[in-house]
Amino acid sequence: MPQFFLNKRLIVLLISVILLVALIGFSLRERDRISKPEQFVRDIVGFGQSIIAKPATGIAGFFDDVKDLKHTYEENQKLKSHLDSMASLEAENHDLKKENESLRAVLKKKNSLRDSQSIQAQVIARNPDQWYEQIVIDKGEVNGVAKNMAVITSTGFLGKITQVDKFSSTVELLSSPDTTNRVSAKIQSSKDVFGLIEGYDEKTKMLMLKGLDYNIKVKKGDKVVTSGLSGLFPSDLLIGKVSKIVPDDNGLTQTAYVKPAADFYNVSDVIVVNRLAQKVSSSNNGG
Repeated sequence: MPQFFLNKRLIVLLISVILLVALIGFSLRERDRISKPEQFVRDIVGFGQSIIAKPATGIAGFFDDVKDLKHTYEENQKLKSHLDSMASLEAENHDLKKENESLRAVLKKKNSLRDSQSIQAQVIARNPDQWYEQIVIDKGEVNGVAKNMAVITSTGFLGKITQVDKFSSTVELLSSPDTTNRVSAKIQSSKDVFGLIEGYDEKTKMLMLKGLDYNIKVKKGDKVVTSGLSGLFPSDLLIGKVSKIVPDDNGLTQTAYVKPAADFYNVSDVIVVNRLAQKVSSSNNGG
């Protein structure tokens, strides 16, 4: 009995294989039209594929979009970092160019001071409350700096040394309101005119060259330089240019308002100048 059922199963399996091969062969042959069952099966399969394919494609596209967005964000961050770096480099380049130009101008001015001893220095401190009065430079006694030496920039006369320490010095600017801060000067006109720089007009931002004879004629734009008469400062250090002439109240003298050649507000590199022709006494406060 078991042998019978085993044979029956083998016969059924063999018949099924034969039918399957026949169906495959039938479906694979070229025909103009397919049977309705085949068409039904194809339609069901196609519909199922469309249902599955669309969400799968959408999900795949979503992850692709997320990946592209992440890549775009990373690239954007890199570009921002690059731009920040470029901005920093441009600012640094601008400062270096400005410093280089300043140093070149100072070096050129230093080379022109053939008859004087010159010491190049930099401003290291400035009191906001005394911005137009004093600065501190990085050269002192060990560098040969002494009291009452002239201090200039590449553009003009700045002030004089009033205090000397071992490694630094204090400079009193010409714009200081100190009435004892005087400099002997001359106007280079058709005929040299001598006077004293005495004071600074904060309203007009100009130096005042006082004590000029009323009958002396000077004109706007005439250069004002150190006279060298006191023996303290070298002669012909540019102080500025005449901007206007104002008669004094006594009717005997007049005052020239001088536009400074040096920038008292923005200064970083300076030159300390010592006149070699004469040894300067530290007790002399004249110019």
